[in-house]
Amino acid sequence: MKLENLKPANGSTTKKVRVGRGIGSGLGKTSGRGHKGQWARSGGGVKAGFEGGNIPMIRKVPIRGFNNYNYRKEYSVVNVGDLESLDANTIVTEELLYEYRIVGKRAPYGLKVLGNGTLTKPLTIKASKATKSAIEKVEKAGGKIELI
Repeated sequence: MKLENLKPANGSTTKKVRVGRGIGSGLGKTSGRGHKGQWARSGGGVKAGFEGGNIPMIRKVPIRGFNNYNYRKEYSVVNVGDLESLDANTIVTEELLYEYRIVGKRAPYGLKVLGNGTLTKPLTIKASKATKSAIEKVEKAGGKIELI
């Protein structure tokens, strides 16, 4: 096999359709657009969701629920059970957890510790927020949570 002998498999490529090149091509004269009308014009047609002047369906459907996208506070969340893999007497910060891939992304409002799971090692955790159950479990294991 040589580079100059390479070619696509038979039937794997098709020629580009050249419209408006005579009646023999099958797509001559009106180029497959039909006669007159909005879709036959250049630049013609309507935008997606347009329903002929009716109120679009998306505007008829009622808005449900509440979204707080503009003002919500996002935290990097970690459970107490996830910290069991760290060494004893470690100072745990959001940067350290991100480095060890325990936290997926660093959030703008810092770290929040949740109380799911068990902890047996004393750790010093520096976090923005922590639940009561998380604080109890960390202190029971001999560690402490510093809220920053």
